[in-house]
Amino acid sequence: MTDSDTSPAPQQLPSGIHQTVRPGCALLRLQTTASREGVLDGAWWPRSHDIGAELPALLDALTEYLGPLSRVGLDTTAWAGVPTRIAVDDHVVRVDSFPVGDDTVLITRGDRDHFSLLVVPPEAAPEDARAAMAQAVLACNVSSARQILIDTGGGRTPSG
Repeated sequence: MTDSDTSPAPQQLPSGIHQTVRPGCALLRLQTTASREGVLDGAWWPRSHDIGAELPALLDALTEYLGPLSRVGLDTTAWAGVPTRIAVDDHVVRVDSFPVGDDTVLITRGDRDHFSLLVVPPEAAPEDARAAMAQAVLACNVSSARQILIDTGGGRTPSG
């Protein structure tokens, strides 16, 4: 049997995970060495476009796995009401502006450990969002966040 016979389809998550992916979820590929492959380290599907309301839950979840975070980078022109700081477990995380578009969030742990997450639009259809998130966490992924959303339809609303 070859690896291709035993591995899941490239844009599918294992069935148990596939069913639990819903708005508010984040998927991560936690590989923090300098030799990380792939363009993205994970994906996030926020429940709304209110970044001030959505970001604390993401940071809480990431802190559980990554430890204290120092910075979030996002395109402040793509979001409304962006805070400059967020407290997570008695630790302050700075929120900085980076011209990455509304499809990407950058997370920094310490001074040099950076994680890039695909952001699936809250209004994405569930199957499209799941496919986009699955592609984003593949170690071999070389597509940008924007391209993944185009390829999977993750940027479209459920009706179109």
